[in-house]
Amino acid sequence: MPFPRPPVVRPHGVPFARGLAAHGDRVALITPQETLSYRRLAERVAATAERLGPVRRLVLLAGANRADALVIHLAALSAGHPVLLVPGDSDSTIRSLTTAYDPDVVARPGADGSWDLDERRRASSHTLHPDLALLLSTSGSTGSPKLVRLSHQNLQANAQSIATYLGIRDTDRAATTLPPHYCYGLSVIHSHLLRGAGLILTERSVSDTAFWEEFRRARGTSLAGVPYTFDLLDRVGFEGMRLPHLRRVTQAGGRLAPERVARYAELGRRSGWEMFVMYGQTEATARMAYLPPQLATERPEAVGVPIPGGSFRLQPVDDQDDPEIGELVYSGPNVMLGYAENPADLGLGRTVRELHTGDLARRAPDGLYEIVGRRSRFAKIAGLRIDPQRVEALLERHGVTAYCAGDGDALALAVLGAPGAIGEEAADSDRLRRLVAAECGLPARAIRVRVLAELPRLGTGKPDYAAVRRLTRPAPEEAAGAPAGDLCRLYAGILDRTDVTEDSSFASLGGDSLSYVEMSLRLEEALGGLPTDWHTKPIRELRALAAPVNGRTRAPESPRLRRVRSTRSWHTRPWNTRRSLETGIALRAVGIVLIVASHIPVFSLQGSAHVLIGVAGFNFARFHLDWGERRERLRHLWRSIARVVVPSVAWISCAVALTGLYDPANALLLNSLLDQGTERHEWHYWFVEALVYFLVVLAVLMSVPRLDRLERRYTFGVPLALLMVGLIGRYDLPEVAPARFHLGPTVVFWLFALGWAAARATTVRQRSLLTAVLLLTMPGLFHDQPLRTALVAAGLTLLIWVPTLPSLGPLNRVAGVLASSSLYIYLTHFQVYPHFGEDFPLSALFASLVIGIGYAAVATRVVRWL
Repeated sequence: MPFPRPPVVRPHGVPFARGLAAHGDRVALITPQETLSYRRLAERVAATAERLGPVRRLVLLAGANRADALVIHLAALSAGHPVLLVPGDSDSTIRSLTTAYDPDVVARPGADGSWDLDERRRASSHTLHPDLALLLSTSGSTGSPKLVRLSHQNLQANAQSIATYLGIRDTDRAATTLPPHYCYGLSVIHSHLLRGAGLILTERSVSDTAFWEEFRRARGTSLAGVPYTFDLLDRVGFEGMRLPHLRRVTQAGGRLAPERVARYAELGRRSGWEMFVMYGQTEATARMAYLPPQLATERPEAVGVPIPGGSFRLQPVDDQDDPEIGELVYSGPNVMLGYAENPADLGLGRTVRELHTGDLARRAPDGLYEIVGRRSRFAKIAGLRIDPQRVEALLERHGVTAYCAGDGDALALAVLGAPGAIGEEAADSDRLRRLVAAECGLPARAIRVRVLAELPRLGTGKPDYAAVRRLTRPAPEEAAGAPAGDLCRLYAGILDRTDVTEDSSFASLGGDSLSYVEMSLRLEEALGGLPTDWHTKPIRELRALAAPVNGRTRAPESPRLRRVRSTRSWHTRPWNTRRSLETGIALRAVGIVLIVASHIPVFSLQGSAHVLIGVAGFNFARFHLDWGERRERLRHLWRSIARVVVPSVAWISCAVALTGLYDPANALLLNSLLDQGTERHEWHYWFVEALVYFLVVLAVLMSVPRLDRLERRYTFGVPLALLMVGLIGRYDLPEVAPARFHLGPTVVFWLFALGWAAARATTVRQRSLLTAVLLLTMPGLFHDQPLRTALVAAGLTLLIWVPTLPSLGPLNRVAGVLASSSLYIYLTHFQVYPHFGEDFPLSALFASLVIGIGYAAVATRVVRWL
């Protein structure tokens, strides 16, 4: 049954969105795929506006710096449809705001990456005020139902004002370095479109080399950034870049330290561009003040003067002793209509005439305004306005008592007691940091956590937030960075990352089981000992573990110092230095030696490959699931899969071509699926196939948001349930096992799930349960091979119960090399040892290990380059 045709209501529309065609054939959008003129952009906007229809409807748009998303945004603004703009990469925010406001149209990416229009109804179910044009969140990407209502006049006036004081010309081209659901990023788009200037649409970070290639190729003239953007610019060597067309750099979204403002202003003076420091809030559409660039070096601490068309006044504050300080109140045509907290508020007109910013300010004798503090507890960090009370409530829901306060460019958290529990999981500072970061949309580096035996209170019993800020700040020796700088360089070198900070952890930087071994051994050399969960701890916390040497903290050695030390006489080295070795590393090292030796055979002691299946599940939990948001977790997982598949397929393909022993199915890692028969050589690579199958299937499952949330909530329960499912395959109830029963992926998956569960087991009861399942189900897996059964049971029991083993420094180094090369030794040894015949088994073993280690060195570098 067709929808009844509703009555036509002629909307106002935003003038700059309706006048795009007036700029003719000037370049409007530059994307990696195409360059779009204003004429062509206007045609696409008009076509989309026609589809939206003449009757006003509420359009929820998942914003992104993509042409399709921008076309929908402009079409809605031009036709008068109010837009609820939300983060395009946050499914939870889209769901929560869709539930809260019941939009009439939902525009979000489809399966092919283009934006789809889901027209839920032909007419709006809401009463929409004629002036309403845009709805933005007041708190970044947290999904709060409290929204800012902006009018057509707000958008036009603010874009006009910004274009005026920045001097935007139609020859300018600005890069979209900020997301469009953030008012600052959106203001860059609006102000440039108003003047017929070009937009370089990109979703790349300024830390990406490809971003600067796009920027130069498009002759970019304007860069916008929040304080964190400038941290990245410092890291990528922005000061030395040649950007001949750059005209201006703008900064807003939080306070940038005055000395950095002055430094960038001076850099701009030398390089031929201007530095604009700006101040604003979503409630003022975007901007309220700017600091004229000629004053940035002299007055970098000031926010400047009101934007054209706006004005400030200072309202006295009762608890403020200085009469020159008051709350900054702004007036202008860009002040919002008011807030919306539910759909009924969408029909309201103007409820706000001037904006009480909540900032305490003074007006200096030169007429410039300076922000001196906050009247409320809201904090603006990394461009997002954060409510500390909301953070405290979030942690309370997870069983954590904490005080939270903004402190400049960081969020300070004082947590009661030893790291407690979040749900059923042991929580440490890094886990709390990631939890808050995911909720608030902040980078983890912007959150400081300190665990205290007692939370600080004032004499009245109220929280002492000044003490929270003070207690969470790093000590002077910590701030100096010794040895944090060396640790950061160590992480950057091994993981090939350029974005390492003191708040980075091995897990957050994308470390996996292939790089874990080298990192753990190098850290143990540097720090003298490591906790079992070091891979989740930030560098800041690991630094405190550094062993004192002559009263000073020992820093990790530089590569040069390590090379010098390695040339010293052997008798000067501490060969008897006692160390510990992680059980997983020990099992990988011993296991690969036993596998190769049993295949030659030097002796026959089989079962190690099945132990390594369990170790693989253990490492999967530690290195692939300790991540923040779902998409980043999946990207990390698929990269790790590639690091297994690429060298495996390359080597096995050569073996297929040169030996004639293998079927092409082996090269494609399909032998287990096609069940090629019982020939022993056809099954040489069953372990690699099983590992890849498990990782791929789990990556697909984790891409489902509901399953991803389920795993995060029940970290032990999910792998335990998969273990139970795996036992169905263990006993081959569906009768799909291959001819070589104990090598089939469906048969051995339960070992992988058991290793995963072992990594998540935190109590004696949980470990006992896993041990009981192991001992009850191992018998019968290998027919008439009790020694093989016992070896697997012993190895996995060790993995469940014993996190580290006593060791020596030299043993650690040998184990580290073997463990990190174990996959490559497994791949290559089948083609190495037959050349030695049966007369030289030890030589065959040695050669197999050496060649595998060599292939590991080559493959690791090639895959990293790829």
